[in-house]
Amino acid sequence: MRRITHLACILAVTFVSSVAFAAKYDIDPAHSEVGFKIRHLVSKTRGRFDKFSGTVQFDPTNLAKLSTDVTIDTKSINTNSEKRDTHLRSADFFNVEKFPIMTFKSTSAKKIGDNKLQLMGNLTLLGVTKPVALEVEYTGEANDPWGNVRSGFTAVGKINRKDFGMTYNITDKGGVVIGDDVDLLIEVETIKQK
Repeated sequence: MRRITHLACILAVTFVSSVAFAAKYDIDPAHSEVGFKIRHLVSKTRGRFDKFSGTVQFDPTNLAKLSTDVTIDTKSINTNSEKRDTHLRSADFFNVEKFPIMTFKSTSAKKIGDNKLQLMGNLTLLGVTKPVALEVEYTGEANDPWGNVRSGFTAVGKINRKDFGMTYNITDKGGVVIGDDVDLLIEVETIKQK
C-alpha cells in the first residue's frame, strides 16, 4: 500500500511539474507572418494573410508538448496585386463571403532535432478539415524592453489546394497556369501571457 501511495505521489508531482512549466503565449501579429507561395506558370508567386490571431502553449524544455490554435481572416489575403486579391477572395478560390476564416489546431508534436519538431494539426479551409504536417523550428526566447517574455518559431509545410475543394484553374497551351501545391511559410513571434 505504501509503495502505491509513493508511486501516486511521484506521478502527481510529475504531472504538476509538467503543467507548471507549460506556458501560454499570444501570437504577436505585428512581428509575425502567415505566408505562402504557389507556382504560376514558370515561377512562384508569394502572398500572405495580414489578419490572424492565436495562441501557442509550450515548455521550452519539452517541445514535444507544444500546441497551437490559430485563426486566419481569409479576407486579408495580400499578394501585392489588388486585382488578383479580389479574384482570390471570390468563390473561385477562398470564397470569403461564405468562409471568412480558416483555422489550424494542432493535434500532436514530435521532436525531430535540436529545437525542431514536427507539428501535426487540422487545417480547416472552405469548410473542409484535413490533417497537415508542419516542420517547426523554435528560434528562442528573450525579454523585450517592456517586461514581456517573447518566443519565436519558424514553420514550413505544404498542402494541396484541391484537397480542400479549391479546384479553379485555367489552361495555357495544354498546361495549367496555377499549381496545386501550396508552400506554407510561417514566422511567429509570441508574447507570454502574464
